[in-house]
Amino acid sequence: MTDWYTEGPLRFGLGIENTFVPQGGPGLRPIDEYELTEHYTQWRTDLDLASGVGAEFLRWGIPWHRVNPEPGRWDWGWTDRVIGRMAELGIRPIIDLLHYGTPLWLEGQFAARDYPERVAEYAVAAAERYSDVVTDYTPVNEPMIHVLFCGEYGYWPPYLRGEAGAVQLAMAIARGFQATQHGIREVLGERATFVHVDASMRYVGAVDAPEHRETAQRLRHQAFLVEDLVTGRVDAAHPLLDLLLRHGVPEETLADFARHPALPDIMGVNYYPRHSTEVFEPGVHHGGGFADPRPTRDDGVAGLSEMLLEYARRYQAPVMVTETCVTGSPAERIGWLHASVAEVERLRSDGLAVVGYTWWPLFDMYEWTYRHSTGPRSGHRLAMGLYELVESPHGMERRRTAVADTFTAIARRTAGGAWTRSEQAMEGSR
Repeated sequence: MTDWYTEGPLRFGLGIENTFVPQGGPGLRPIDEYELTEHYTQWRTDLDLASGVGAEFLRWGIPWHRVNPEPGRWDWGWTDRVIGRMAELGIRPIIDLLHYGTPLWLEGQFAARDYPERVAEYAVAAAERYSDVVTDYTPVNEPMIHVLFCGEYGYWPPYLRGEAGAVQLAMAIARGFQATQHGIREVLGERATFVHVDASMRYVGAVDAPEHRETAQRLRHQAFLVEDLVTGRVDAAHPLLDLLLRHGVPEETLADFARHPALPDIMGVNYYPRHSTEVFEPGVHHGGGFADPRPTRDDGVAGLSEMLLEYARRYQAPVMVTETCVTGSPAERIGWLHASVAEVERLRSDGLAVVGYTWWPLFDMYEWTYRHSTGPRSGHRLAMGLYELVESPHGMERRRTAVADTFTAIARRTAGGAWTRSEQAMEGSR
């Protein structure tokens, strides 16, 4: 089912931020981006906005914690309406099944012994319910961010730390990832398209300094670890094999991953020029993450190009820009939109199979620091979207910016000046 992406022009799409970390606690607020941005109530308007700017596809996540509120109980009412409207508008959904959060009832979250079976059960239930309208799935959005935030830094449940925590989370996420993809394949057969998506992680600066060499080398390899596991690439020559064995991963488990690979039909690359490149400074220790961040460096389109080429080479699949933007003024966002699209078009002209470009997000989102704060949500808004979020007495307004005008012009130009199918459907519904 990848022909739609691989044949014809570069496809343009959008995303709606769908981070879900519903577990709270002392000093910790749950994060549900759909609730923070009021997407639960304004979903119809949001889909019309996406259609109106010419988006051909939409990366959109199912809130697992809401559709599966208790073991074995499902509530699909809201998702039925949203996905049904996408079909009416002719917007092709790429469904994020896991965007960080698990249901509240799953004790231990990703570290639960039955996590792989539970997430696969949920994925199969979704695939069966929407088999007539959805074929494209991302089993796990940014699996290595899961590993870092939940397993190495201890920021999100289940709050594991260090190398051992990272290995435990990587193995759990990978098992669930494979089970999810194979389960959906059984439902949809060859109609299924799997868009794997991971975060670009680049490490530069004093990476060869004695105080950083070991950590930098591990992080560079670890950036690909979950994808390497699920695609069966962790073998005797893998640079992290010793790390995995040292933390108790059986060789037979790694062999089983290789016997049942879950390969990407499209390899998605999330790249943020101001955040994706971390700098190691001589003599300075930074643990990484919110609590102890390393400085970052903006390598612009050079970093984007490097990441697209690396993922295409490593996994031998067409690639897609599945998230990109800059947080800043409309002029800064427009500048990056022009520059990044031009770089993607250059790579395509050089023969690289880049099949899609996703501006993330459609409208602003709220920074993950909201979870650790007591301040109002307005203090955590990130100016990233085509539409600005503006709080008003009547609810969260979506205010169009010049970035939306630029995106629309680029999408229409690439489509040969014709309306996309989604635009035509929207016009016909008025």
